[in-house]
Amino acid sequence: MRKSSVPATPNIQVIERIFSLMDVLASREDAISLKEISERTGLHPSTTHRILNDLAVGRFVDRPEAGNYRLGMRLLELGNLVKDRLNVRDAAVQPMRELHKLIQQPVNLSVRQGDEIVYVERAFSERSGMQVVRAIGGRAPLHLTSVGKLFLAMDDPQRVRAYATRTGLSGQTRNSITQLQVLERELSRVRQYGLARDNEELELGVRCMASGIYDDQGKLVAGLSISAPADRLDDEWLPKLQATTKIISQALGHKDSNF
Repeated sequence: MRKSSVPATPNIQVIERIFSLMDVLASREDAISLKEISERTGLHPSTTHRILNDLAVGRFVDRPEAGNYRLGMRLLELGNLVKDRLNVRDAAVQPMRELHKLIQQPVNLSVRQGDEIVYVERAFSERSGMQVVRAIGGRAPLHLTSVGKLFLAMDDPQRVRAYATRTGLSGQTRNSITQLQVLERELSRVRQYGLARDNEELELGVRCMASGIYDDQGKLVAGLSISAPADRLDDEWLPKLQATTKIISQALGHKDSNF
């Protein structure tokens, strides 16, 4: 049976036009005139001008001088974010698998995105006896997760209060932290011990412990957590978890041996 062909262009016309404009801008290192961009894309000059100006508002395109355009710094910023996450995942996969072999419980790699964490990798098996409750690509509020608390603990008090105001500190279980003062005390403990916990705050019956992963600049870029049934989470796993995050951090260029 003949397979149906996959469309080579987006279904939304304006997105197709944006891709076309970006390709033209990416073909040259220096700025390109509106006239040349219009000619090379086949778009009317007024349409080209309107889209480029909108892209300039978002810093996806720069205008070094009137009527000339080039790719903007926002693309570099986004590209660096993607690069960091891919590097973290690449560095973490094998150590995560080794840790899972030792403890036989799910090991999760998460990064921060705004007011949430995103699960980007997981090492688990059926032998853990626990259903995986968050798939890769899943999201969860910072204050309800062990890794999320690691990131919140890095914020200053004003940023933590702003987070609480934005999110309302909504809860999902009877154990969820929903009051700012309680969260602040929890984050103080995280800073003190360099570890974070989730005591059935996101999912009843599931507890987690987390340790941070740092890059060559000493920045917290991800967190590694162990999930287990509430009655089986073992504090003896903590040294193994910390040793694993240290290995991953060192692979990212982190030099401080005391974190």
